[in-house]
Amino acid sequence: MHVIVLGAGLLGISSAWHLRQLGHEVTVVDRQNAPAAETSFANGGQISVSHAEPWANPSAPLKVLRWLGQEDAPLLFRLRADPAQWSWGLRFLRECTPARTRHNIEQIVRLGTYSRQVLQQLRRDLGLQYDQRAQGILHFYTSQKEFDAAEAPAAQMRELGCDRRVISADEAVRLEPALRHIRPQLAGATFTSEDESGDARQFTLALAERCRQDGVRFLMGHGITALREAGGRIDHVEATDPEGAFRRLRADAFVVALGSFSPGLLRPLGLRLPIYPAKGYSVTMPVKDAAMAHQVSLTDDEYKLVFSRLGDRLRIAGTAELNGHDRQLNRVRCEAIVRRVEQLFPGAGDTSQAQFWTGLRPATPSNVPLIGATRLENLWLNTGHGTLGWTHACGSGRSVARLLSGLAPELDFAFTRPPSASRQSRSSHRPSPSPSASSSRR
Repeated sequence: MHVIVLGAGLLGISSAWHLRQLGHEVTVVDRQNAPAAETSFANGGQISVSHAEPWANPSAPLKVLRWLGQEDAPLLFRLRADPAQWSWGLRFLRECTPARTRHNIEQIVRLGTYSRQVLQQLRRDLGLQYDQRAQGILHFYTSQKEFDAAEAPAAQMRELGCDRRVISADEAVRLEPALRHIRPQLAGATFTSEDESGDARQFTLALAERCRQDGVRFLMGHGITALREAGGRIDHVEATDPEGAFRRLRADAFVVALGSFSPGLLRPLGLRLPIYPAKGYSVTMPVKDAAMAHQVSLTDDEYKLVFSRLGDRLRIAGTAELNGHDRQLNRVRCEAIVRRVEQLFPGAGDTSQAQFWTGLRPATPSNVPLIGATRLENLWLNTGHGTLGWTHACGSGRSVARLLSGLAPELDFAFTRPPSASRQSRSSHRPSPSPSASSSRR
């Protein structure tokens, strides 16, 4: 069948590749002139199954209250007269219970482990190069309280097959000598040897080129304005081409992979997705002193920052600002990231050549993405991946391609289902949320 994929970021390109491998005719539509031009452009670079503890956890409400109004806070709710923000915030609070946190970690780890395997297979099969490193990910802690709190989630992840080991500060420095500068401040660390890092944009561009070579059609520079329904199905997409001309694009099935812009497109159809944009920041700078620069990909959980080595560049990314679709760079938040880098690795990067970027990460309250069917029989979702789009992209794309093709998924995960399918599968051990109404994946 002919499938139109809406969105040419990590999730859209991965979906397009796997759909094409299953024999479908595929068209990718995106408003940008090239793939990976928005949220996938300059993210943190981690394929991090170990980054599975959601923002919504029992310690989050007090932290969020403490951070309100603090411009450089790791997680900043910039309160607005925005019903969507308040609704999302209330759902976020409901996800902060111990039981919900454990459930969400389970979903995130299952998808992450599967997705990492799919990525590795793609890399072997296609010979993709994207400044990848398979040296593991080290979570380090300069707060004893934060380190102690990490032990229970790490233990749950190990039970689920993600080998996130708790290690001493000395072992952390042995694994990553660049941490020696802050050894007196280190409380401890966790290490996941199977995690990886790499440039998400390079990967997306390389896979998009393989898609083209395999017959996938790309309509770039096409602004998507509406999806039109007829008889319980999507009849066509309305879009404007690069010259501003109106177009109707028809297909047998449609996959929405538009990140933070997915809810606005689907709301007129009565589909209310629990997704809110979480603006994240990144800083990229050349390596200045290789002796001070890190080699292993790192996570600073206290400051919600990740550090990746991408060839001769350092990429530091993180924080989240909930402020609607605003994409202006906040210099205070940019400078806070640079300040933290200099505290940890003084002189490692050339801060005079730092490049700042911000993107809107499509966050669900639970951090569990929306992948699967809707009540419209030919409309599918692959969105809501928040900070883990790179980690979950390959597995999500393969999964939605299999589901759309009528094949069983290869992992146990809370895929979205239309209401009728949800009722028919109540006996299943998988949760079956429906995006046909205000689903919060409960």
